[in-house]
Amino acid sequence: MEKKEEFIRVGTTLYKIVDQPRIDGGYVRKRIAWNSETLRQDYGKDYMAGIPKYDGFCTVPDHVGYQPVVGKFLNLYEPISHIPEQGEFPCIRSLVEHIFGEQYGLGMDYLQLLYLYPVQKLPILLLVSEERNTGKSTFLNFLKAIFQNNVTFNTNEDFRSQFNSDWAGKLLIMVDEVLLNRREDSERLKNLSTTLSYKVEAKGKDRDEIGFFAKFVLCSNNEYLPVIIDAGETRYWVRKIVPLQNDDTDFLQKLKAEIPAFLHFLQHRQLSTGKESRMWFNPKLLETDALRKIIRSNRNRLEIEMAELLLDIMAKMEVETVSFCLNDIIPLLVCSQVKVEKSQVRKVVQECWKLTPAPNGLTYTAYQYGGNDRYQTRRSVGRYYTVTKKLLERL
Repeated sequence: MEKKEEFIRVGTTLYKIVDQPRIDGGYVRKRIAWNSETLRQDYGKDYMAGIPKYDGFCTVPDHVGYQPVVGKFLNLYEPISHIPEQGEFPCIRSLVEHIFGEQYGLGMDYLQLLYLYPVQKLPILLLVSEERNTGKSTFLNFLKAIFQNNVTFNTNEDFRSQFNSDWAGKLLIMVDEVLLNRREDSERLKNLSTTLSYKVEAKGKDRDEIGFFAKFVLCSNNEYLPVIIDAGETRYWVRKIVPLQNDDTDFLQKLKAEIPAFLHFLQHRQLSTGKESRMWFNPKLLETDALRKIIRSNRNRLEIEMAELLLDIMAKMEVETVSFCLNDIIPLLVCSQVKVEKSQVRKVVQECWKLTPAPNGLTYTAYQYGGNDRYQTRRSVGRYYTVTKKLLERL
């Protein structure tokens, strides 16, 4: 028997450890279920006694003090092969500066947390740009080069599939061309980004609950609606990426050569932020114009028309708040060439703006269109809503 042949037994199942060739010329280690009778035929009946035995599998991520076996359980999390050593990493530094821009320090914190604290929850990183040749895919391949077999590339359909055993135990789940513009896709993505455990399901096998620590990195050429992000959402970190100034075809290889020096730097670097939320960063630090653009694009057209109408009334009447009943808004919208039903207006006011009506029918100042782009006031009675200029501007 060749020395490279390796078998293990996990629980009652026999596996052969093999190095499967990859398209890029490397190898990936795989466990293939093996037949005990075949093993006896190939190597004799006494060979079975010397095979390592484990009670089961576990997933314990660690990049610095990795343990292949935890207790009597075989660790499914893969070790990374890089050995940190002191040195320079100008190409990696330039890539991080390009991706994170003015948030360079936060970007370094993000990478450091991935490396040193792999269980820590982190925001969903979304890189957007309508232009080509921006380096988004290079950044994904760079993360893959660092964390190796603990990174997987998903498609949009993978999120919708009930079978998830191939990516549930990974550190990073990345999608290069994300388009999850259905509400159920967005909700699932948000829930996965914060959940502590997840039920793994594979074809022909029972569901099994495991600890879930994966982080999501998404790229999209759609700057407006790559995913549904509602106002007040704190789980996304959206970066608008600008095109690269030059195109170096060997850049990825240069990045890979600098990884040992970069990991040494991350081991000794002081984090610039402390833990201020379940996803480490204070959400205020991660607010960007790209995030606000997506939130605005997710708002329905009626909500935008209503907000603009009320802000116009406030500006012309020089007031900071406007009180109205639903029947006041509809004629004003019709004058603005917006056809609308009362139920649609109620949905915006109550569900989108979270406003509640006055507890009783009270007197308030209502507004109506007076022609020549002007508004008139009248006294009215009803269970009115009140909206502030500050709320509308924030929306």
